[in-house]
Amino acid sequence: MKKTDPIESLKGIGSKTALLFHKLHIETVEDLLMYFPRDYEVYEKPVTLREAVSKSASFEGASGIVSVYGRIKKGVVLKKKGNLTIAITSAEDIDGREFTLIWYNAPFVRALFHANDTYIFRGRISEIRGSRVTFEQPEYFKPEDYKPQMGKMLPIYPLCKGISRKLLIKCVLQAIDNLPEIEYTEPVGFDDALIREEDLLPVRQAIGHIHFPKDQEDHDQCRKSLCFREFYRFALMLRLIRKTYAGVKNAYPNLRKHEEVDRFIGQLPYSLTGAQKRAWEQMRAEITGPDTMHRLLQGDVGSGKTIVAFLLLYETALSGYQGFLMAPTQVLAHQHYQNFTAWAEEYKLPLRIGFLAGSVSAKEKTNIYRKLEDGELDIVVGTHALFQEKVLPEKLALVITDEQHRFGVEQRKNLTDKGLHPHVCVMSATPIPRTLGMILYGDLSISVIDEKPANRLPIKNCVVDTGYRPQAYRFIEKQIEAGHQAYVICPLVEESELMTGTNVTDYAETIRGNIPNARVEILHGRMSDAEKNRIMQAFLEHSVDILVSTIVVEVGVDVPNATVMMIEDAQRFGLASLHQLRGRVGRGDAQSYCIFVQTEGSSAENDRLDVLNHSNDGFYIAEQDLKMRGPGQLFGHKQSGSLVFRIGDVFEDADVFTKAVSRADAYFSGLDENDRDRLAQAFAGTDHDTNDGKPMALL
Repeated sequence: MKKTDPIESLKGIGSKTALLFHKLHIETVEDLLMYFPRDYEVYEKPVTLREAVSKSASFEGASGIVSVYGRIKKGVVLKKKGNLTIAITSAEDIDGREFTLIWYNAPFVRALFHANDTYIFRGRISEIRGSRVTFEQPEYFKPEDYKPQMGKMLPIYPLCKGISRKLLIKCVLQAIDNLPEIEYTEPVGFDDALIREEDLLPVRQAIGHIHFPKDQEDHDQCRKSLCFREFYRFALMLRLIRKTYAGVKNAYPNLRKHEEVDRFIGQLPYSLTGAQKRAWEQMRAEITGPDTMHRLLQGDVGSGKTIVAFLLLYETALSGYQGFLMAPTQVLAHQHYQNFTAWAEEYKLPLRIGFLAGSVSAKEKTNIYRKLEDGELDIVVGTHALFQEKVLPEKLALVITDEQHRFGVEQRKNLTDKGLHPHVCVMSATPIPRTLGMILYGDLSISVIDEKPANRLPIKNCVVDTGYRPQAYRFIEKQIEAGHQAYVICPLVEESELMTGTNVTDYAETIRGNIPNARVEILHGRMSDAEKNRIMQAFLEHSVDILVSTIVVEVGVDVPNATVMMIEDAQRFGLASLHQLRGRVGRGDAQSYCIFVQTEGSSAENDRLDVLNHSNDGFYIAEQDLKMRGPGQLFGHKQSGSLVFRIGDVFEDADVFTKAVSRADAYFSGLDENDRDRLAQAFAGTDHDTNDGKPMALL
């Protein structure tokens, strides 16, 4: 079997099932092997009820899940509540302490449990009230059936409708059985000495065991081995791109400074901040100077990067050249387009601006292609559609990508290939610690906007427990009555057997019940792009009052009217992700608020959330996130899609990242020009970084 064989080559996968796998970006055997678990289910040794309560209170164990030995005290009682059937019984642990067991719409358990039967109950404690302890929906095993499961780490994968966990595990096991015959080539310069010195596992062993690790130590070793290889390849590619860019002369000699741009700045109803002026002057000097600009514009959420980008595009257009701005989502791209066209109309700027995205009609796309090729458009704002082969601008001199972490290094290189060494500006609101940023954006110079516009009031924060919810609902209701809007963020899309936490589907109904006059919509990553765009547009147009969403809104449109952000299960998210989410409010001149609801947790979680409670500085928060983040963070940068790697996370794996980059730099520095050319040829044509949202190739 080859790693490039289609997924259908595995037994049990027909053409219809293969199409379902394709929705998960699994098209080949290698894609399946590289579809790493997002978490693991660990079957731990059963504990006493007292120990279980202690673990639950300190949020230890597998996301709060505990296993308890129990002897059934009496038969199951069935109760009806509307359309709901509630099955209730009680058991006692080995110390004789009693606890309650509840299942919903599972009347069949009545025939399973009888007095004096012994079971292992596995689940999460739903209530502790005095001496009363309740488990809801626990799994149950006969002791002899549970024992073989103990100590195992069973993978949990992101799924889609039609692909069950059982089917995915079955297919992964089949692919792992074929690993010995699958050919894998180590990254260039990755020899046995490096593997030994860095204490890495052979690649096939790491791939096989990352899905089914023997224990936590085995998992950590596998993850380190795969992360190191991924970061090493990334660093080599970065060095090659840096070499390509280094010393490239400005190919657009007529690009010069224009008084019209200065007049436009003077007409704005606000003054640029000192940081905005510094960034603008740095980049203006570069695009009109002797060398090609390759710069990162990094600014916290709401710091005013967009106007600086527009100034660059305007200067470029006045010089007779074309500029692109690419955003990761259609809604965000369209908002940039609307802002640009509004400025052009209001201030009578001589700009011809186009919009290109997947939703644009075929006829209009053809028109855009023609105008670009004929030089009849100055600025085009769009999404990945700008990558299309038919996009052939006449004189592209500037390429700007917004929220750059959503695009890979090779992707932005593909976009710049549309012109003759155009100037490059990549923008990011993702707060990266400067120590990592210097490495991660090693092919770029960096400008930082570290001030907020004067009219922006600091967001008021509070960290609360679940008892504050009724007050929060009343507060949100008052904000809605005052004409404002609110976000409510949940970690899950819907109720899950494998994970607990607030979910969008059910919580939207809770909000509707508590704030009946509000117009409530839900948003999550499983929706089609068209549906997500429709809902975000409705929220932007104030046809929706409260948007209940997953972290899909972390990078989103600017809704100045939104003044409240309420984040449920806040302890489950990384600090930087929480800061990004918080940045969705406070975009207008009204006072804005962020409510972090901590549903469970330890003093460590309290310390983490306290950082957000007392600071709105994204860079400070990023540094603290790097210091405080523990391994296995469930909802962090990796899960929110930023910094696109298959398995690595530059926060969680910062030590591995810096070592891998150091090794790659040392290898690259020892190559002569011919060796570097051969390295570039080895990378050419491989799947380093795709344009369809898949991460860069690991191996």
